Amino acid sequence: MSQQLDAQHARRVVAQHAKTSALFGVDFVPVKGSLEPRAGANSSGAAKALKSLRARYEKEEPHKPYFTDYTNIVWDDGDPCARLMFVGEAPGADEDASGKPFVGRAGQLLNKMISAMGLSREGVYIANVIKVRPPGNATPTAEEIAASKPFLMEQIKIVRPDVIVALGLPASQCLLEKKDAMGKMRNQFHDLEIEPGLVIPVMPTYHPAYLLRSYTPENRKKVWEDLQMVLTKLGQ
Repeated sequence: MSQQLDAQHARRVVAQHAKTSALFGVDFVPVKGSLEPRAGANSSGAAKALKSLRARYEKEEPHKPYFTDYTNIVWDDGDPCARLMFVGEAPGADEDASGKPFVGRAGQLLNKMISAMGLSREGVYIANVIKVRPPGNATPTAEEIAASKPFLMEQIKIVRPDVIVALGLPASQCLLEKKDAMGKMRNQFHDLEIEPGLVIPVMPTYHPAYLLRSYTPENRKKVWEDLQMVLTKLGQ
């Protein structure tokens, strides 16, 4: 009976992956599930370091010269020792209300993207370059990004992911210090040197909000190609 229930559960999982993948516009279902933990990972130590970093951010308020009309600082979500990290540009209205990144419509699509990879949101780490909502969801300026970027880099240094997915042009240009268009940057890895000896591959891809505005099979296929390369990099 136990084996039969396990088989039924496995079929449900595969069916859910297939459904998610179809919604995302792909027909590939990953065989493996969650990522193996990174050797030597110290989740409690990383969580403590991230909490301390947030306290310093709240004290220094690098956003204060630019943004004052917001509800919550939107810091992070997920595993503090995740092997895969997603970086977006800035919170929107839903994120501002909840204090968590990627919880609105774009966040729901990101969840589908993560699920289609055979992973869970709880098993990855999610953050934004800008930690508070820009007025009117405006694209952050170079000056606004420069003010908050050091804290993002410290987050990356603490989490030490094996791979970063940069969601959208502002996040990609921020991390890679490039002005190239997304079409030129995506579908290839770029090295991000956090410190001597710590170089993390970054995969730029389209932001889920862009996909929602232009939800075409071609665009979904491009993002899925990028994510498949990430899975391969992670050994999935």
